[in-house]
Amino acid sequence: MNEPTVYQIRIGKQLDELWQTQFPEMKLTLAENGDTLLTGPVVDQAALHGLLRKVRDLGLPLVSVIQFPAGNEDEKS
Repeated sequence: MNEPTVYQIRIGKQLDELWQTQFPEMKLTLAENGDTLLTGPVVDQAALHGLLRKVRDLGLPLVSVIQFPAGNEDEKS
C-alpha cells in the first residue's frame, strides 16, 4: 500500500490560526521571513492539485511546493 507523500507549500503571506480551517490536513507554520508553510501528507497528485487550486482560489501568493522524501516531513526551510 502506498503511503501519502509529504509536501510543503510555501505561501508568501503570514496566515493566522483561523486559516487552519481552510487546510485541516496541513500543519501551518510561520517562517521567519513572514511566509507561511503548509506541511502535511497528500495522498495523490489529484489531492495536491486540489490544494493548489484552493491556494489560488483564496488569492494566496504561492511561493514554492516541495516534495519530501519519506520520513522527512519535519524539515522546514
